[in-house]
Amino acid sequence: MSEISPATLQNVSRPPAPSAFSNALVFGWRAVLKFRHVPEQLFDLVMTPLMFTLLFTFVFGGALAGSPGDYLQFFLPGILVQTVVFNSVYSGMGLSTDLSKGLFERFRSLPIWSLSPFAGLMVGDVLRHLIAGAIILGVGLALGYRPEAGVTGVVLSFLLLIAIGFGVGWIFLVLGLLIRTPMTVMTIGFTFIFPLVFASNIMVRPETMPRWLEAFVLLNPVSHMTTALRGLMAGSATPGEVLLALAAPVVLTITLSPVVLWLYRRD
Repeated sequence: MSEISPATLQNVSRPPAPSAFSNALVFGWRAVLKFRHVPEQLFDLVMTPLMFTLLFTFVFGGALAGSPGDYLQFFLPGILVQTVVFNSVYSGMGLSTDLSKGLFERFRSLPIWSLSPFAGLMVGDVLRHLIAGAIILGVGLALGYRPEAGVTGVVLSFLLLIAIGFGVGWIFLVLGLLIRTPMTVMTIGFTFIFPLVFASNIMVRPETMPRWLEAFVLLNPVSHMTTALRGLMAGSATPGEVLLALAAPVVLTITLSPVVLWLYRRD
């Protein structure tokens, strides 16, 4: 073989390192591929809220609101909030699964932005929220639900849902970093979430409850989220209601995101 003379070689500058944004997009695509390879995840995400919607509308709607149609107008925005809050648990489960398989040790060895895996998880969360929310809304529209604010109200409502899911998701990222068993993350997560979701105004008006429970429901952040979403769908939301709905997600993001980073870097 003929040797290559040094004169024929050219100095080529090293290609620029990928940006943090491109790293996040790659891990976001990884989250999307999970739905493709594990489609049963979507089944879990969608079937529970669908069953709640159908059962409560047709079994309890007449007793709670006079007719299933009237109850659906009240109930559907609440079930969207419930769906996003429940779906956030899967963030911690996915993180716990990746950690238990040693994937994050491999990610740390790559020349990438260190927070890319978390950015990918959040992209997957947004996708889950949008898919589940769209399916629930589609079923609601088929059953007779009508958002009085039209398309604008629906778009604003989904933006609020994404913000809620983003903020609540930090709770389960912390659990995922502390607990290496996905089923334990799910059990603890739902143990924490169930009282907040069911002791709220998602399904029943607070004034029908005992005084002590009504006082808790009125302070419950999930109730504020539901009230704001109902208002956005109906076109009657006030800035104060929206700010109250965003208060808990903002506080959770500010307080727990540093904890997530500390736990991740500690390991």
